[in-house]
Amino acid sequence: MFKRILFRLITMSCILVILAGMEGCRKKTPDDVEVVPFVRLQEHQTLHSKLLNRDIHYAVLFPAEYENSATKFPVVFLLHGYGENETGWYKGGNVQYYIDQFASETIPMIYVMPEGFNSYYVNRFDGSFPYMDMFVNELVPHIDSICRTIKDAQHRAVMGYSMGGYGAFILPVKNPEVFKTSVVLSMSFRTDDQYKAEPQGVFNMQWGAIFGGSGTTGDQRITDYFKKYSPFHFLGTPGTPSINGLNLFIDCGDDEETLTITSDALHDTLRDLDIPHEFRVRNGAHTWGYWHSALPEALKYISYAVRQMQYPSEPASVDTCAEVPASRVVPGQLSGSNITYNVMLPSNYADISSDFPLFVMMHDRTAGQEVQDSQKLYSLLNCSMNSNRLPQSLLVEIPYQETPVTHDILQQVLEQVRSTYRVTSLKDQTILAGNARAGATAFELVPGFTDTFNSCLLFDADIPLNAVASNTDISYYLDISEKGNNYKGYHALYSSIRQLDVPYEYRVRQGIPGEQSLLNGLSDSFLFLAYHLKSTGI
Repeated sequence: MFKRILFRLITMSCILVILAGMEGCRKKTPDDVEVVPFVRLQEHQTLHSKLLNRDIHYAVLFPAEYENSATKFPVVFLLHGYGENETGWYKGGNVQYYIDQFASETIPMIYVMPEGFNSYYVNRFDGSFPYMDMFVNELVPHIDSICRTIKDAQHRAVMGYSMGGYGAFILPVKNPEVFKTSVVLSMSFRTDDQYKAEPQGVFNMQWGAIFGGSGTTGDQRITDYFKKYSPFHFLGTPGTPSINGLNLFIDCGDDEETLTITSDALHDTLRDLDIPHEFRVRNGAHTWGYWHSALPEALKYISYAVRQMQYPSEPASVDTCAEVPASRVVPGQLSGSNITYNVMLPSNYADISSDFPLFVMMHDRTAGQEVQDSQKLYSLLNCSMNSNRLPQSLLVEIPYQETPVTHDILQQVLEQVRSTYRVTSLKDQTILAGNARAGATAFELVPGFTDTFNSCLLFDADIPLNAVASNTDISYYLDISEKGNNYKGYHALYSSIRQLDVPYEYRVRQGIPGEQSLLNGLSDSFLFLAYHLKSTGI
């Protein structure tokens, strides 16, 4: 009986084995094929470089549209900073999240993040590490061969931060036949004076190894090779190819130590040479928080550039809200003179008995549009006070006029206003501002009123080319449109403010000088204004 059962079990086992074998031989249907999901971020990719005799690691971020289409896409090379690697953009920077966040305002593009070592994305002076040659002659063709890219310079952009910011500048400048668009964030580079001032150890490791001159000091550091790659030397040099055809966008935070000075100096150089570019200085330091805030416009700029679309010369206009009732704007005239001014009362002036903060605005208005310009100013400030962006304050508008406003005249206006209206006598709640020609007057007068004003705001002010801060008792807010004519004066003033350790904010904004630029700049300054008007809850 036992043998019979054992025989049956063995027989059934053999049948199952045979059936399993037959199943394995059966031709698979499409339903049996394992589907590998499309992954947009391809990490840990490798290219073996013959020029560098080593592997180069990189990552690629594909647009969501890449999977189910045959479309070819523009490509953006994202360059990391010193001491980092190809993971910088997608790990520290979380770039996929931000690209997706702004997808509605940009076009789909392929993003390539290569390993840059500490090369500054150029060839070493001694030929030992030809990184730029590798990038142009190996990496770009490799990406074109494995990805559906549009294979021309018009559809290639380079964007980077810090060391990568310099790479994003120098790669297109030196290779305009390969890259047409450059987006430079917080560029790590040096003017000659900064270069010579670098500590010896830092210079040897970070700069001398790349551009030559290790162990040297002073002028000996300015090697011929450094000059070849320094925009402060090669731009405008006879025989240097023009970069006027490049799409160039530069952005730097106003708290980035020496880097803001460098970027500002580059802006000056480009303006002097009439080289078209976009330039921004915003609030921020050398951090991912700042670079994330730069991405919306940077990606938008690239999207315009690769489509050969003209980038807007002006930003959206700030909303000035409804007109202020005439009953709240009181004309004034200085006793015994032809100096006039206007006082805008805060909306709750009649309701309380407290003293109000004082905002003195020296206003250079558009010829033929004086009344309209004043009303726009009142409306913007009134709207912001009523929405609690600014504390309720009394505005004294001193229009630019034929009779120059001197120290004595401004003092008399202040005394007359304070004897007529309920305004503070506290420096902590009193500020001075001015634009264009009136801004030049404000800048000239404020050193004589350090006991009166706590801060001075200048908007496209006609300050001297060699403007300097004369004291440390005033906080400055410097605002200029990127097309403003006073860029040299602003650079000089900003540099002196940094040297003297004067409290400051510095902004270079998109736009053209004029009343709309003033209103946009004024709106951007409200955090600074609110702090320096010191709201007391009135």
